[in-house]
Amino acid sequence: MESSNADRTDEQLIDTLVEYYKGKQDIIRSALDSLHVYISAAFAKMPLSDLVHSVKRRVKDPDHLKDKLLRKLADCRKEKIKFDYDENSLFSNVTDLAGYRILHLHTLQLAPIHEELLKVFDEASWDLHQPPFGHVWDQETAAFLESIKIKAEFNPRLYSSVHYVLRARAKSLVTCEVQVRTLADEIWGEIDHKINYPEPHASLACREQIKALARVASSCSRLVDSIMLTHDDYMKGPAGKD
Repeated sequence: MESSNADRTDEQLIDTLVEYYKGKQDIIRSALDSLHVYISAAFAKMPLSDLVHSVKRRVKDPDHLKDKLLRKLADCRKEKIKFDYDENSLFSNVTDLAGYRILHLHTLQLAPIHEELLKVFDEASWDLHQPPFGHVWDQETAAFLESIKIKAEFNPRLYSSVHYVLRARAKSLVTCEVQVRTLADEIWGEIDHKINYPEPHASLACREQIKALARVASSCSRLVDSIMLTHDDYMKGPAGKD
């Protein structure tokens, strides 16, 4: 009986936290819009204008937050640990209430994008809540990320993306997750998120197809890398100067 009462208390807490979050959405949206202004201005400058293909931004849907908290609660029950969420810890424990995504064409663009983003975050008064990291599933990408001082974390789902978790420097609890990925990885991410997340698809064949798509997306990004390197080399030669 005590366990049942505790479960109901946790579920009521989740409803309270979601309502609390709803009251903070305008503040989060305002902070996210401000960050967008800084990022847009930085990458509109030459030669940075050729780096970023497009951006997306969103404030987390309250229903999605509730689903996430319910999954966290289920995990805590399974592991028999305390569901340690309240109004003070919500923004620290859930760092993607504000989300910003930067899409670019090929892998090698990440190095200058990373360098510029660190400058932008400082100018926009956002601090890194933790060091930047990248989800990877192959050694080659991991080595590239480590070479530009981004920690590589191997992801068994074959998810590929670089993440920056930020906290507003002002007296605010607002956090934001900035993701940077190639267009090819975005295709995989959108499909995987739609049908294979947060719970794996029931069909083994479908799960295997999604894994195959991840490998195709990675190969696509690398082919674009090769094309751009060949193009740049050609333009430096006599034919490119004609």
